[in-house]
Amino acid sequence: MTDFASRRRMMVDTQVRPSDVTQFPIIDAMLAVPREAFVPNAAREAAYAGENIPLGLSRVLMEPRTIAKMLEMLTLGPGDMALDIGCGYGYTAAIMARLADVVVAVEEDESLAADAPGILTDNNVDNVIVHTGPLAEGAAEHKPYDAILIEGGVEAVPAAVLDQLKDGGRIVALFVEGALGSVRFGLKRGSHVSWRYEFNAFAPVLPGFAAERAFAL
Repeated sequence: MTDFASRRRMMVDTQVRPSDVTQFPIIDAMLAVPREAFVPNAAREAAYAGENIPLGLSRVLMEPRTIAKMLEMLTLGPGDMALDIGCGYGYTAAIMARLADVVVAVEEDESLAADAPGILTDNNVDNVIVHTGPLAEGAAEHKPYDAILIEGGVEAVPAAVLDQLKDGGRIVALFVEGALGSVRFGLKRGSHVSWRYEFNAFAPVLPGFAAERAFAL
């Protein structure tokens, strides 16, 4: 039988801690949440590899390092309501649930969205609301959010998503330009979000998050 607990600790010790992730609640959450439970059965043996795991239809569960560093930037804490866009089977939502009061996890793939609540329940996560609908629309009925995490690549963040972030709220997204990607942290003041570069990473662009292409003759 595979010793996933040992792999989980090795993941934290070799991928997360060396990436300057120092917030103990994030480290504790990543030690506690069984990543192998939130991937397709065929990918369980590769669950703790330092790479993105395909979920099908050009969707991935991002590598542990990227998830941990994005969460470190969000600084989730008690009292926070967080929006997780592109939750897949719910792995990152399960980690966020240990940091924030409530997590609203959005998934538009009907198969993933149907499986996520059961997997979360099986792993004793009871403060995540799985919302089925277009990723680019977020989950406006629960707004405003203290923090938003986008689990995948974006070329542009739709205004509908930014509108759901409260004044003073934080957002983290992975911006993709061709074959390159950079994670950026955004802070909302009034109606404006200011972004700053944090680190390089890559994931496929999520549905609805591609930039509009200008028509040219």
